[in-house]
Amino acid sequence: MTHELSIENLRYLHVSSLLYLLQGDLLKVKVNKLTSTKTQLPYSYYSLPYCPPEKIVDSAENLGEVLRGDRIENSPYVFKMREPQMCNVLCRVTLDAKTAKAFREKIDDEYRVNMILDNLPLVVPIRRIDQESAIIYQHGFHVGLKGHYAGTKEEKYFIHNHLAFTVKFHKDPQTESARIVGFEVKPYSIKHEYEGKWSDNTRLATCDPHAKRSVINSESPQEVEDKKEIIFTYDVDFQESDVKWAYRWDTYLLMADDQIHWFSIVNSLMIVLFLSGMVAMIMLRTLYRDISKYNQLETQEEAQEETGWKLVHGDVFRPPTNSDLLCVYVGTGVQFFGMILVTMMFAVFGFLSPSNRGGLMTAMLLLWVFMGLFAGYSSARLYKMFKGAEWKKIALRTAFMFPGSVFAVFFVLNALIWGEKSSGAVPFGTMFALVVLWFGISVPLVFVGAYVGFRKPAPEDPVKTNKIPRQIPEQAWYMNPAFSILIGGILPFGAVFIELFFILTSIWLQQFYYIFGFLFIVFVILIITCAEITIVLCYFQLCSEDYLWWWRSYLTSGSSALYLFLYAAFYFFTKLEITKPVSGVLYFGYMLIASYAFFALTGTIGFYACFWFTRLIYSSVKID
Repeated sequence: MTHELSIENLRYLHVSSLLYLLQGDLLKVKVNKLTSTKTQLPYSYYSLPYCPPEKIVDSAENLGEVLRGDRIENSPYVFKMREPQMCNVLCRVTLDAKTAKAFREKIDDEYRVNMILDNLPLVVPIRRIDQESAIIYQHGFHVGLKGHYAGTKEEKYFIHNHLAFTVKFHKDPQTESARIVGFEVKPYSIKHEYEGKWSDNTRLATCDPHAKRSVINSESPQEVEDKKEIIFTYDVDFQESDVKWAYRWDTYLLMADDQIHWFSIVNSLMIVLFLSGMVAMIMLRTLYRDISKYNQLETQEEAQEETGWKLVHGDVFRPPTNSDLLCVYVGTGVQFFGMILVTMMFAVFGFLSPSNRGGLMTAMLLLWVFMGLFAGYSSARLYKMFKGAEWKKIALRTAFMFPGSVFAVFFVLNALIWGEKSSGAVPFGTMFALVVLWFGISVPLVFVGAYVGFRKPAPEDPVKTNKIPRQIPEQAWYMNPAFSILIGGILPFGAVFIELFFILTSIWLQQFYYIFGFLFIVFVILIITCAEITIVLCYFQLCSEDYLWWWRSYLTSGSSALYLFLYAAFYFFTKLEITKPVSGVLYFGYMLIASYAFFALTGTIGFYACFWFTRLIYSSVKID
């Protein structure tokens, strides 16, 4: 093999494409789920009475593919490499009332048919009206369309029963072999006609390779009605392409609003970086002045008249109420942080490209399971610092509280999907595998981490805690806990909401998400903003002689999850066209899980930033 592959090119390497294809080699098309952005409920291809092969064989799917609702099966579409075919008859189907209704429902909900050839998804090229040369790619073709005949107002349903495939290939310059670099289709609805009775040798009058009559439009479309006969046909054309195999995914990943995407993200990052720099500078200058002043006062008589954050030094490290729950949430946040950080690194290096279907979700699940070790360790360390003694209890709660609540919501949502007979319902076997991962690997690792963390000596507080808690003076309205917590979540949300739009679009409008480099930068900015806004508000709180900072620090940055959920609701009503109640419940159910996870992540970042900050400032001043 003489074709060179750089490290960049290895991103999209797939086992099935390692071999070059010679003229006449068989190309087998696989079919995937039927999808709709209106219902968000995938269905298997053969849930509709499409032409089946002699035997339907399921392809082996990974955990992520099953959870996404992918159901990849073989099909009767078989091509021969670089040998065009015209008017191939696939099969003839006569509809009854039930099958006609099924087709009409799928057309109503704008379902698309997804197919795969050599790991490339089938796309429909659509020329943009505003730009003559620009072409965007729609994933999959619509089952059919609605319309009416000229001169009538009665709405009819028409099915796309003729597919004109175009397979693009890149020829090797030294040999006659080639590789597939594109898989496109133009769907047509055509009422095929023939003479006499139907047989295997029947020639169509509407599509005949011998008479060189091909389907070029849908002027006489095929209606979907009871007792209507539908003949499925297809053409295959092969086009040589300059696109090299290593870059074949690039055309699929081009976004319609690419420039807007880049400009918005860069603009957002610049604003957030500027704010972060300003906040950091103010904090450093103010703290330096405070610490210098307090250390000078120690040598003077005014030292007895302490004010500000130094005044509460005897209470600032007093364990908070519900300290056990705080330990559990901090451990859960560490688990999420580790999972996202490692996933991002894999994605940036190209290991989780869109060509590896389900790879991203599989990686995240497995990393979540193994990060249980760090969850147990961090929750037990904090628990011991709060003078806790029952480390097994805290480990048990860390292992079960967050996953248990998420699993309960997921189980209910899965029951709803199963009730709709959708292929998106997770099978019993996969559900059992998830439970085994949780109980068999994650829970033991949490306990191992908690055991190691609890055995280590607890970090010592830089100042002693008074036996009697100090009374907190009445606070100004802007230092009210609810107000400052809600204000604190705005900046972290502002750091991610532009990118969040594109992530939601890729998930709910079934587009590919691939700019992981930008996503990693946004993640770093999120960490910085969560840390800085929490430190600033914690500093103001301590200056107001309010020492109850433990939970406040977690909730300040964690409140960004509330804004995330509100934005998800705004996105639902402005961008999506979901009409079914079940689909709405699914959307808000999954976004609730995502917001809960975001709360644990951002809250933990804010907590640790504040934890480090308070220990730093109180260890920097002389306290008698």
